Amino acid sequence: MEHALIAKLKVQPGECIEVKGKIFPDAKGFIVNLGKDRDNLVLHFNPRFDHEGDVNTIVCNSKQDGIWGEEERDTYFPFQQGEKFQVSFTFDTSELKVKLAEDHEISFPNRLGMETVEFLSVEGDVKMKVLKFA
Repeated sequence: MEHALIAKLKVQPGECIEVKGKIFPDAKGFIVNLGKDRDNLVLHFNPRFDHEGDVNTIVCNSKQDGIWGEEERDTYFPFQQGEKFQVSFTFDTSELKVKLAEDHEISFPNRLGMETVEFLSVEGDVKMKVLKFA
């Protein structure tokens, strides 16, 4: 289980966070969290290969004061076990856009009304190689 954690960020609206890495061959899933802290997440991005009844599904959610919101699912699944991956997150005060491929993007509402992203964690069955801010 790989675990990378970065706090004390100051990502402003319109800025982009790009995460690149390698998915473990026997991966069940991985998580990218963005928000203020562990209990206040504007986006919980969780691609699942086979986890909690979900197969090849991306689960997105938010968390406010430690309480989860309503999950949203996307069945577009560009990830493969044992392969490299690249995901970019564009933050805005109304929504976050998650670019998965040239032709596919997930939009997730900024339910918490956050004006900056200060917290990022990458967890699960991946090895993070590149973290880029633009």
